[in-house]
Amino acid sequence: MFHAVVEPRDPPSVAGCGMQTRRSSASLVLPLALLVSACAAHGLAGEPPVPFPLPFQTLAPTEPAPDDDRAWVIFGADTVVVEVASSPQERERGLMFRESVPDGTGMLFVFGDEVIRGFWMDNTYVDLDIAFMDASYRIVDIQQLEAMNTEVQDSRAPFMYALEVRRGWLAEHGIEVGDVARVEMRSPGG
Repeated sequence: MFHAVVEPRDPPSVAGCGMQTRRSSASLVLPLALLVSACAAHGLAGEPPVPFPLPFQTLAPTEPAPDDDRAWVIFGADTVVVEVASSPQERERGLMFRESVPDGTGMLFVFGDEVIRGFWMDNTYVDLDIAFMDASYRIVDIQQLEAMNTEVQDSRAPFMYALEVRRGWLAEHGIEVGDVARVEMRSPGG
């Protein structure tokens, strides 16, 4: 979904250079030109993915683990197998152009800091739930996002991670604000 993350409304942050912000085409021409030139000036076109800040658990090669390009987000007995979006390009594309998001799957957006950001659903064909989580994976906000809605929806609290799943999945599993997830992924080279 991510479809675009809109960084904080304060002075543009470096992390915002990889994100799309779009309200109306007429009002964006000058800001977009300034953003592109600022990104080029900072050399961020090839900005590396954000590493997972701790705490996340890496699993030894002998333990069951998600595939190399996936992670598990675990809430008690409920596990979501997620694609990890940690680079600006991955976060920008998110779950765009998907026809479905099967139960128990989703995407985890990883950012380098905790701030209020916005998401929109441009070119996202599936209604989604989004759980915004702080650095300790505690859910600080949950919102429902409507497919193809291009209005930016800001988080109600600063967050570092955003988990997107099929709309209704979080409520069906009793997951709510204040719950804490555990995130597991295969150790590098494992």
